Amino acid sequence: MAERSFKDEVKKLRLGAGEEFRGEGILAVTKALLQSGVSYVSGYQGAPISHLVDVLADANDMLQELGIRFEASANEAAAAATLAASVNYPLRGAATFKSTVGTNVASDALANLASSGVTGGALVIVGEDYGEGSSIMQERSHAFAMKSQIWLLDPRPNLPSIVRAVEKGFELSEASNTPVMLELRIRACHVYGSFTARDNVRSSFTLKDALEHPVRDTNRIVLPPASYLHEKEKVEKRWPAAVRFVQEHKLNEFFDGDARDIGIVMQGGMYNTVLRALEVLGLADVFGESRIPLYVLNVTYPLIDAEFVRFCAGKSAILVVEEGQPEFIEQAVNAILRRADVQTRIEGKGMLPMAGEYTGGVMKEGVRKFVASFRPDLLAYVRASTSSTRLAKAQKSIAGKVHGRPPSFCTGCPERPIFAAMKLVERELGAHHVSCDIGCHLFSVLPPFNIGNSTMGYGLGGAGAAALNVAASKRAIALVGDGGFWHNGLASSVGNAVFNKSDNVMIVVDNGYAAATGGQDVLSSAADNAMRSTKNPIEKAVRGVGVKWVRTLTRTYDVAKMRDTLKEALTTAVKGPKIIIAQSECMLNKQRRERPLMRKKMEGGGRVVRERFGVDPDTCTGDHSCIRLSGCPSLTLAPNPDPLRREPVTKVINSCVGCGLCGEVAHAAVLCPSFYRASIIANPTRWDRLKERVRGAVIGWLQRGIDRRLATAA
Repeated sequence: MAERSFKDEVKKLRLGAGEEFRGEGILAVTKALLQSGVSYVSGYQGAPISHLVDVLADANDMLQELGIRFEASANEAAAAATLAASVNYPLRGAATFKSTVGTNVASDALANLASSGVTGGALVIVGEDYGEGSSIMQERSHAFAMKSQIWLLDPRPNLPSIVRAVEKGFELSEASNTPVMLELRIRACHVYGSFTARDNVRSSFTLKDALEHPVRDTNRIVLPPASYLHEKEKVEKRWPAAVRFVQEHKLNEFFDGDARDIGIVMQGGMYNTVLRALEVLGLADVFGESRIPLYVLNVTYPLIDAEFVRFCAGKSAILVVEEGQPEFIEQAVNAILRRADVQTRIEGKGMLPMAGEYTGGVMKEGVRKFVASFRPDLLAYVRASTSSTRLAKAQKSIAGKVHGRPPSFCTGCPERPIFAAMKLVERELGAHHVSCDIGCHLFSVLPPFNIGNSTMGYGLGGAGAAALNVAASKRAIALVGDGGFWHNGLASSVGNAVFNKSDNVMIVVDNGYAAATGGQDVLSSAADNAMRSTKNPIEKAVRGVGVKWVRTLTRTYDVAKMRDTLKEALTTAVKGPKIIIAQSECMLNKQRRERPLMRKKMEGGGRVVRERFGVDPDTCTGDHSCIRLSGCPSLTLAPNPDPLRREPVTKVINSCVGCGLCGEVAHAAVLCPSFYRASIIANPTRWDRLKERVRGAVIGWLQRGIDRRLATAA
């Protein structure tokens, strides 16, 4: 179950020629694919591009009408390898995934595809996850494009530019027999806007035609001597063809200005931020008219020498706006201009930071420095320090008053009790080396659990502990989620552990979905899926590759059982890898599914019971171990009602979803018995009301007896 449905939005994909399409960037990309006559699309979810996979899944009926094959791939390598269909056949295909982690996984297939060359257009749509909102290591896709000679598009973040990039990307790919990579930053993926639609196109040559009329060309297979031919083709044919196409179709854009002795060159994705910085500095108006000439690189690889020479002619200096490092474009521009004997000064990382996201404030300061160095007269009416002074004052005013908020598990997350159990085991057996994996469970490295020593990649939790397979008094623990397990973990972590006779412990977190990427189904999901095969148990898979010691826990919230099972795995005399499959559904997906149903039932007069937990303030000791052992966001502090006690008590706030972990932790860790469970009943039956009256009467009678005894004693 994906985190949101696009069933209503995908209706816009049927808009025809001349109609106005309004919507989000991801929907615009999908519409552009349909307008381009794509034959097949593959993909693996991952922010910021996850929703493209979700949109394609929700639009599958429409895709089938157009003869388009959509496949939710097992991983990014499988998605990229799907583009092999475009090597020999005039079929347009697209693959999509997160970058750079997804590009890492897909690199072998991408390198082979780029070497072979393509007949039909091949488009790789990557979500460039770089900057402050990123969840991965800070790298760029640019290096991959250069390494394998894949043309890289980075369009201005507005819908017409994005749609044109998709359509021209296919044409560029076919004109140069080279795959094309289209990178979309998070703001481009979710930008809203409009463009004039065209009719969807059904490919004249179909996948059925390819199957029934196979074509074979040994010169397209990466095997010597053909691989040497590919290298020659790249330099002598494909590159010149790409340069011609970019120039002839004006894929890069020039915007003139009256300050013609300086200029700014930028990646297309940086255009909006640059314009905003210029506007704040008084160097552009609200309509995007800049006083400084701009050269927008909607194609950041290959760079077009002739365009740079033309733009720089007569200019004393240019600023190259290139987010991320190394400064590939800036270095290349230096070489281009020196070879052409153009003496324009090139500024870039000297004015802007070497690394990090170019936010509005960062961009404004970099542009201000550049203009102040070469045309200070343009800044005569701009106070350079105004915004920085305001920022400094704001920072000073909140210093020491705003607490840090490290990311954590959601309320009711079924993964939290796994780490609570691990902390309890740590209390008995001491600390263990823990190899983490990619996924929600990686939050364990932060407070309050502070569990985890390293992470090496999606599905590589077990492999990350491989070196620590030696005789010792302790075993290493590895973690992998169900998404990572099916992505790469079954072979790289589990199979590797079996093959190398590992004696370590692996916990497979099975919450029913690829939860961290948006709740997409995986092979072991329990839900029915008309398009995919689900209900394939993880336990069956690990036993199939030779694991003997396997335990499946169907309720992770049972902290005591989780603790005892982990302790058994760490201390058993049985040799070989030991795997614990910890199952409980992702609470976010569960709430998304159940809440609308509960609301509908309540509105229809049906009986609905919701579980909530609370803390008896008179019993709470104020120790707060319950908070430290669970870290639930619904647990907080409240003033102690006892005037003789100073320690604040624990309180459960209204965000509680009734998972019961707080009580389970208190029981397993033998903490104070202050937690209670309450059942909130909407539309109660007569029996419910009768029970409530009886309970109230009995409790009232007992309470009055206590009050009488206290009064007598007084």
